[in-house]
Amino acid sequence: MLDCIEIEPQTTATASVIWLHGLGADGNDFVPIVEELGLPAGHGIRFVFPNAPVRPVTINNGMAMRAWYDIKGMAIEDKQDAEGIRDSADAIEQLIAREIERGIPAERIVLAGFSQGGAIALHAGVRHGAALAGVMGLSTYLPLAETLEKEASDANRGVCIFMAHGSQDPVVPIGLGQASRDHLLDAGYDVAWHEYPMQHQVCMPQIATIGRWLAERLDA
Repeated sequence: MLDCIEIEPQTTATASVIWLHGLGADGNDFVPIVEELGLPAGHGIRFVFPNAPVRPVTINNGMAMRAWYDIKGMAIEDKQDAEGIRDSADAIEQLIAREIERGIPAERIVLAGFSQGGAIALHAGVRHGAALAGVMGLSTYLPLAETLEKEASDANRGVCIFMAHGSQDPVVPIGLGQASRDHLLDAGYDVAWHEYPMQHQVCMPQIATIGRWLAERLDA
C-alpha cells in the first residue's frame, strides 16, 4: 500500500478524492489547494494524496525520484513504460479498495492527478471495474491510448472526465493533451476540457473551477 497524506473533513467522510502528484514531487504538493477549492462547510470529502515510489527516471539521467513510471525520451508519449504505468494503476486500485473498505462507495470516489499523476488517474479511471464519481487529469495526457478500446471498463463508459491544460505548457505540450481529449471523446467519454494561459502549473481560476466540479460530482 502506498503511503499517503490524508486530509479528513470536519464531518464524517462520505466521499473521497485520491489526488496524484507529478514527477519528482510528493503527496504534499497539492495539499494547500484543498483550502482554496471553495468547498462548502461540511462537505464530507476526504482527500488522499499518495506518494509515488522512488525509481530511476531515464530522461533525468537515471536519477532516482518519486515517479509513477519511467519517462524514456523527450517525447513522453514514445517508448512508454507500460509496466510502470500498470504497476502504478494497480497501486491506485488498492487505494480505491481501501476507501471502499472505509465505507466510501466507488460512485463517491474521484481519481485526480497532475502531469504524471494525471496520466495514471486517466489510465486507471477508465479501467476501474465500478462506476466512479469522476476522473480529473491536469496538464496531462492519456497513456497507452492504443489499449483503451480493449481494456476500458463498461462501468465507467459514462464517467465524467475533467481535463485542464496550460496553453504554454513546455513539459506536456497542449497538443498532446488535446489529442488525448479527442481520443477519449471519440471513444464516447464525457470530457470537460479547460484551457488556461499558463505553463505546466495550476492557477487560481482553474482551482475555483475544480472546486465547483468536485462539489457537483460529490454533491458537496
